[in-house]
Amino acid sequence: MSDNIKKLLTIVTEAALENILVKDIERLGAQGYTITDARGKGGRGVRNAAWDANGNIRIEVISDAAIAGQIASHLKETYYANYAMILFMSDVEVIRPEKF
Repeated sequence: MSDNIKKLLTIVTEAALENILVKDIERLGAQGYTITDARGKGGRGVRNAAWDANGNIRIEVISDAAIAGQIASHLKETYYANYAMILFMSDVEVIRPEKF
């Protein structure tokens, strides 16, 4: 696999978890992340895009497969049972692989 191919882990969850998830993501080895507000409808109903504890956020992490897998496993084991959260992962080609 090319050095330019990394994993994109996308987390959509409750905004109330933002601070703790950022700590988890950094502790588990990610070099960075992007957070945006999110809205939509899912198994737990319609969620608006307000930037408060009632809104949703989308966190994107680009890393190697091992780190992305560790983060995904930790989040699933720790938060899935009690919080609205979805995770999905895909391959991405990065233009500046040295940043990841």
